[in-house]
Amino acid sequence: MSYKIQKAAVLGSGVMGSGIAAHLANIGIPTILLDIVPRELTKEEEAKGLTLEHPAIRNRFATSAIQKLLKHKPAPLTSKKNLALISAGNLEDDLDKLKDVDWIIEVVVENLDIKKNLFERIDLVRKPGTIISSNTSGISVNAMSEGLSEDFQKHFLGTHFFNPPRYLKLLEVIPTEQTLPTVVSFMKTFAEDVLGKGVVIGKDTPNFVANRIGTYGLLVTLREMLERGYSVGEVDSVTGTLIGRAKSATFRTLDVVGLDTFLHVAKTVYDQTTSEEQKVFEVPELMKKLVENGWLGAKSGQGFFLKKGKDILEIDPETLAYVPAKKLQTPSIEMAKQTKGLPNKVKTLVYAKDRTGELLWNIFAPTLLYSAEMTGVIADSIVEIDNAMKWGFGWTQGPFEMWDAIGVKQSVEKMEAEGREVPGFVKEFLSQGFESFYTELDGDLAYYNGSEYVKVPVNEKVIDLKRYKKKQGVIKSNSGASLIDLGDGVALLEFHSKSNAIGLDIIQMLNFAIDEVEANYKGLVIGNQGKNFCVGANLGMILMEAQDDNIFELDYTIRAFQKAMRRVKYSTKPVVAAPFGMTLGGGSEVCLPAAHIQASSETYMGLVEVGVGLIPGGGGNLALYEKFLKGLPNGVEIDYQAIANKVFETIAMATVSTSGEEARDNNFLSFADGISVNPDHLIYDAKQAVLALSEAGYTAPVPKKVKVVGAPGYATLLLGAQGMFQSGFISEHDLKIAKKLAYVIAGGLVPYGTSVSEEYLLNLEREAFLSLVADPKSQARMQHMLIKGKPLRN
Repeated sequence: MSYKIQKAAVLGSGVMGSGIAAHLANIGIPTILLDIVPRELTKEEEAKGLTLEHPAIRNRFATSAIQKLLKHKPAPLTSKKNLALISAGNLEDDLDKLKDVDWIIEVVVENLDIKKNLFERIDLVRKPGTIISSNTSGISVNAMSEGLSEDFQKHFLGTHFFNPPRYLKLLEVIPTEQTLPTVVSFMKTFAEDVLGKGVVIGKDTPNFVANRIGTYGLLVTLREMLERGYSVGEVDSVTGTLIGRAKSATFRTLDVVGLDTFLHVAKTVYDQTTSEEQKVFEVPELMKKLVENGWLGAKSGQGFFLKKGKDILEIDPETLAYVPAKKLQTPSIEMAKQTKGLPNKVKTLVYAKDRTGELLWNIFAPTLLYSAEMTGVIADSIVEIDNAMKWGFGWTQGPFEMWDAIGVKQSVEKMEAEGREVPGFVKEFLSQGFESFYTELDGDLAYYNGSEYVKVPVNEKVIDLKRYKKKQGVIKSNSGASLIDLGDGVALLEFHSKSNAIGLDIIQMLNFAIDEVEANYKGLVIGNQGKNFCVGANLGMILMEAQDDNIFELDYTIRAFQKAMRRVKYSTKPVVAAPFGMTLGGGSEVCLPAAHIQASSETYMGLVEVGVGLIPGGGGNLALYEKFLKGLPNGVEIDYQAIANKVFETIAMATVSTSGEEARDNNFLSFADGISVNPDHLIYDAKQAVLALSEAGYTAPVPKKVKVVGAPGYATLLLGAQGMFQSGFISEHDLKIAKKLAYVIAGGLVPYGTSVSEEYLLNLEREAFLSLVADPKSQARMQHMLIKGKPLRN
């Protein structure tokens, strides 16, 4: 049977249920959100004379949850308009609607009896072949489906999303003994390709994969802190980004999750395990006391930490008083900061003979041993466990990757010397003469599967550029960028300067790439796999040249950037930009002239130069203006002033999209541009876009003149800025920048509706940019951004 998911239903409208509904809406799947019927009226409802039988009351929980999606932070929706795809209902009147959906997701309270009762009712109305899943975080999925129809059992499984569903990559898929292999296979592919998830197939064990290892690690850390006299702040100062974990480290993470929630998760394992393992999952009294006091973390305003004004206080475990937060300061921390590469940093820290080394060793050793013990129990392979921790808990390295980093043989010798019990799985591994859990086979990543090395299975849409370059080589490279052959006649230009900031090295490589592609390839992808696509031009270089009064050098650089962007636009072969993450300033200017943009769903795009006292200088003003014009239907009378106003406002306010979808709303993406929900598929999708354009017989656009609003439009653009200045909302220098920007967008003081050349507009832009660069107040803004990382208002 072939499966399709075109419509879904989510049962339970709490934070998790509504978040899943939002994620489905983000990818265009109409979703019904159902919840229980309220048993009593609110005072407001009584005042309106409503009764419990009124439809608005009966749907209140789901309706309210849908409205709250607009207020949640971080935003669950990629665009507010996606709200229209979610409809509200209740579990008494609307169960019949489930016969029209292809996937039913249960997200009700974590109680087996309640879930079973609901599934019995669903079984009576669903159509055969409908997939049903539970978002349970720990209840047995086999137990849930017992006694239900054969078709229900064959199509039932666990789908454990991590919160918030839009942002966290992990989806644990838990088949039951009866689930059809075709259903599991379909859900894995659907989750990766459509939901944009990283899928881990887990076994039906308490807390499944990530929460089983993560909870164990957190409890080991808590116990270590209490037994050895570390403070909450000291532990967090070394268990976060220093070792490749989330910035929220240990106790800040617990505060965010909620201490009561964590207690429930830990109890799930405690109740279903025995002996030594059970001891670890017994929550220390400190945490129980905090929960009794109602100090549940972020949701109650205090937990392990308390924010007082600008000060962060930590709890003293002995007195339960809040005291100033402390940090560990040891020689190994300083040494690690000087060490290159995360694996080397971690190794330096773990074996250090100081308080940091002791703490980390005593956290790492039991967690690594437990992960080995759980291999084959909670998931089939070390890859599933590593991916679960990376995608669900934000670890840069999974447990077995971490073990490789600190040296398996060396660490096991130390563990055994301390009397720790090493699982047979690891002893067998070492006895075979192996030294690392991961290796390479024919240039591909391979892992130890219990007896030998086998290749890590990879979705064909995942292209790892680092591994790809190692295997296929590079056409040409310099300090800022590399040109790579992606195969099938497509080349890729990869930025790899610091922060992927654009300098002359990238411009030079871009020109080479266009030459090479026009001669020998079907098209070009501009993309990379850094932390962000590109945070803009090299601000440090611009400031240094400006302070040295090298305006001639800057003029040359800006001309070169503008010229390179025109080459992107007018290339005879299609150029596809693949932005993701922060795509700011020059990063946006690289994308706007491309034949097609294939953006990641999480793309934060904007022309933000006014924040550093400048305006876009690489053709961004013109490119955004043209993008607005292109978005209009043919034959419609164009209001050029309205477009100029919108472009001026977007750039002057340094508007940055909060998603790829919002970048489309802001006109940085056109209707024809694409959005990839799975970030790992972005390069593949961009490559497919190049091939599609090429096969469709791509022809380069023909240069043509642009109509501008001129002198009257310039006056209109300045009206708002003048008003804001007179009201004290913006400074004199803000007004100066606004005037320059308005002049460029208006096309100077020509008559309204004048057609001007691109060259003319680019000259205006460059002159305005250079005059602002030379201004001491703009230079002060640039310096402040480089030192403090935030804008200066002077």
